[in-house]
Amino acid sequence: MKKVIILFCVLLGLAFGSNAQQKKMNVLFIIADDLNCNISAYGHYIVKTPNIDKLAEQGLLFHNAYTNFPLCAPSRASFMTGLYPDQTTLKDLETLVRERVPDVITLPQNFMNNGYISARVGKLYHYGNPGEIGTPGHDDPPSWNITVNPRGRDKDEENKIFSLTPGSFGASLSWLAADGTDEEQTDGIVATESIKLLEQFAKDSKPFFLGVGFYKPHTPYVAPKKYFDMYPKENIKVPFTPEGYLETLPKPAQEILTRWKIQNNLPDSIARSAIQGYYAAVTFMDAQVGRVIDALDKLGLRENTIIVFTSDHGYHLGEHGYYQKMTLFENSDQMPLIISYPGQKTKGQVTNSLVEMIDFYPTLSELAGISSPDFVMGKSIVPVLEDASACIRETALSQISTEYMSRFMSPTFGYTIRTVQYRYTRWEEGGIDLTEFYDRKNDPEEMVNLAKDPKYKDIIRNLDAELQKRIDAASVKPKGITVLRTNE
Repeated sequence: MKKVIILFCVLLGLAFGSNAQQKKMNVLFIIADDLNCNISAYGHYIVKTPNIDKLAEQGLLFHNAYTNFPLCAPSRASFMTGLYPDQTTLKDLETLVRERVPDVITLPQNFMNNGYISARVGKLYHYGNPGEIGTPGHDDPPSWNITVNPRGRDKDEENKIFSLTPGSFGASLSWLAADGTDEEQTDGIVATESIKLLEQFAKDSKPFFLGVGFYKPHTPYVAPKKYFDMYPKENIKVPFTPEGYLETLPKPAQEILTRWKIQNNLPDSIARSAIQGYYAAVTFMDAQVGRVIDALDKLGLRENTIIVFTSDHGYHLGEHGYYQKMTLFENSDQMPLIISYPGQKTKGQVTNSLVEMIDFYPTLSELAGISSPDFVMGKSIVPVLEDASACIRETALSQISTEYMSRFMSPTFGYTIRTVQYRYTRWEEGGIDLTEFYDRKNDPEEMVNLAKDPKYKDIIRNLDAELQKRIDAASVKPKGITVLRTNE
C-alpha cells in the first residue's frame, strides 16, 4: 500500500510539473523595420493596418514609446541587451554586439537559460536590408536555439526596383509594385516560417520565445501591386516645409537633414511615389502580422502568450523636408508599441505614459516570471500594463552619433529628452546655438524651435539639467559584464 501511495505521489508530481511547464508564458516578439506611427491604429488619415488595429484592441497601445537610438543596429543592440547605446558603445551599422559586450546575456538568451526554446525568423539584430537578406546578417548566435533566414522574390528581382540612386536600395528611396503573391515575398516567407515554428511549438508543448523580424517597410518599398493600388497618389499628403526653416535649427541638425542631397527638395511626383511605396509596404507587412497572430489563435497558443508588436525606431516621410531615420525629432524617435497578454487589465486601452525600448527586457522577464540580470538598465512597464494611467518615467531619452557617416558629413552627436509636453535637444556640448526646444502641445510637428525664447528660459534650464542626469545614468559601466571600447 505504501508503495502504491508513493507511486501515486510521483505520478501526481510529474503531472503538476508538466502543467507548470505548459503554463509558462510564451513570448511572440514581432518587430517591423523602419516603421513609424503612420498606421491606422495611431489615427493616420489613410494607412490601412487592420491586423495591427485588431491587436491594439486586444492589448495596450503606447502613444509615447521611444527608441534609444534611431538607427537599426544601435537600437536593436540596446533593447536586446538591456543596455543604453553609451554602455554598449555600439553606434554604427557594422559592429557586432559581442565585439563590444562579449559576455552579455541577451533578452532571448535569458529566456533560453530559463528553459525556453528561443527562435528567430528574419531580422531581430541588425541585418543589412536588403543586402544581407537570406544570410544571418549581424545576428547573435548565442541568443537562439533556432534561426531562419528567409529570402524571397523581392531579393531576386532587385533589377526591377526603381531607386533615386540606381542600383542602391537600402539607403536610397526605392520602390517596386511587385508581381506575384504575398507568400513569395521575403516578409511573406517570414510569416510562413514563423507559423511552421508555432505549429511545432504547439506539438512540443514547450515554452518559447519567438522573434519574428519583418524587413518592411524598410527600403526598398516592395510589395505586391494590390497594396500600391490601395493608395492613389492624388490622395497622398506631402508634408510642407516653409522656406527658411533650416536656418532656425542648430548647424548639426541642419547637416543631418540635408546630408542625403538626392532626397532633398523632391519633386512632388517623386515624393508621392515614395510615400505611396512606403504605405503599400506597411499594409503588406500588416497582412503578414495578421497571418502569424491568426496562427497563434488557431493553435490554441494565444491564451498563454505575451505578444509584443513594435519597430526599431520611427521614420520621416518628408517631415522637416527629410526622408528616412537618424534625427532627433518625433518622427524618427517615436515608434509604435502594442503589448497584449492573457488576463490583461488594460485590454483595448491607450496610454500616454513615457516608455523606452530598453524597457522591453525587464518587462517581458517580469511578465514571464523570470529574473533579469543585474546589468539590465530598463524599467519594467508592467505597472502601466496594469493601469494605463501609471507613470514609470518622467522623460524618455534618445541619442544619435554620426561618426560612422564621416564620409558624408562632419561627425557630431546629440541627445534629446521627451516629456509628455516638451522636447529638449542638445547637440555636442550645448550652448544657445546648439539646442532645440519644442512645446509639443502647441507645435506637435516640432517646427518652431523655441530654444532662444526667454519665456521658456526656466523650463529649458531644468530640462537641460535633467538631460545631463539621464546621460550620466545611461553611461555608467554595466554591472558584472565586460565592455570593449574597441573591436579588440
